[in-house]
Amino acid sequence: MSRRNRLQVQCPTLRARRLRRRIEFFRGTLNSTSEVTEARIFDTTLRDGEQSPRTSFSYEDKREIAAVLDDMGTHVIEAGFPVNSDAEFEAVRDIAEATSTTTCGLARVVEKDVEAALDSGVELVHVFVSTSDVQLEDSMHATREQAKERAVQSVERVKEAGVECMFSPMDATRTDEAFLMEVVDAVSEAGTDWINIPDTCGVATPGRFRDMIAKVVDRTDARIDVHTHDDFGLAAANALSGYEAGAAQAQVSVNGIGERAGNAAYEEVVMALESLYDVDTGIDTTRITEISRTIEGKSDIPVPANKPVVGRNAFSHESGIHAAGVIENSDTFEPGVMTPEMVGAERELVLGKHTGQHSVRERLVDAGYEPTDEEVRAVTRRVKEYGAEKNRVTMQVLEEFAQDVGVDREVEEEEVRA
Repeated sequence: MSRRNRLQVQCPTLRARRLRRRIEFFRGTLNSTSEVTEARIFDTTLRDGEQSPRTSFSYEDKREIAAVLDDMGTHVIEAGFPVNSDAEFEAVRDIAEATSTTTCGLARVVEKDVEAALDSGVELVHVFVSTSDVQLEDSMHATREQAKERAVQSVERVKEAGVECMFSPMDATRTDEAFLMEVVDAVSEAGTDWINIPDTCGVATPGRFRDMIAKVVDRTDARIDVHTHDDFGLAAANALSGYEAGAAQAQVSVNGIGERAGNAAYEEVVMALESLYDVDTGIDTTRITEISRTIEGKSDIPVPANKPVVGRNAFSHESGIHAAGVIENSDTFEPGVMTPEMVGAERELVLGKHTGQHSVRERLVDAGYEPTDEEVRAVTRRVKEYGAEKNRVTMQVLEEFAQDVGVDREVEEEEVRA
């Protein structure tokens, strides 16, 4: 029995309810959820994420983050670059010992890098070399043949040690296609378990990347992984197109942190897979908001309010029309297949310039008031005027407006009767 079928048997009511909702939601034009059948998550928050400018995780930070990612069911945690320093080596080693998931260490195609990764005790060694001419000539100062030879030697060394190997042709999306395929053939013959195709400089588009991944999938028996960057805001879309083309895994980072504009965001890719493709990733999505806030604090990179899935506005509503619909049925102006509860967040009706009477009534009733229609209209006018001056309408402010208007409060009446 497949893992997905086992989960359905273990929790038939929940899965049946989720599937019925999906079928109802996708009854319109977007009525297919069958493009992806397998989707593993490779988290690189502790490696590529930490490479964000002005970001550094302490040993304790790394251990704490890794523990949560492990508990969430993340398939691979890239813990760091073992050769980088003694402290980095120690962190990678200790994470490998402490976690139950697969821990990965990064290594250039250099002997000392590979040996450091092997010595750290990781279950997966990720070796990489540049393959684009611009990086070979102006960064590595090596020829194509030298790069290919070093790649093969590194893969062979990892496999000789009895450790799972992933190989990355860095800057694959700017590499001559014929040479890229040569390298894919060479490392496949050397026995690599995984080939990661990285869009190192974020220049891929979903359609082009899908075509590229499909060619690599057809070329090798190794499993395919993708690593996409967000320079043009396409990282998550490109990662998903990689899955559609047959990739088994995508590399992501929490909150999308990473080099330059960052990586495909863990939360966006996971929730798109779960909610839009109906793929059971095995990830405990209810901890997504928690891990997002943890990374925000430890990286000192603020999460924008409008950030998908984890931004504070992701499940917030101020517009009168939207709020009224959400009060009646949250599916009206939310995705429907993704709820705040699924990611460990809460829905919020925000009061301000665009607020309608439905939101004001809802908040007053929640606070124990019993407003009349006229009182709701009066309080709403005050809320709009106050919000138009760019003031934040807190519950304290709302209650002051209610008292000014003379709205009765149920709790106070009960106290009087007592």
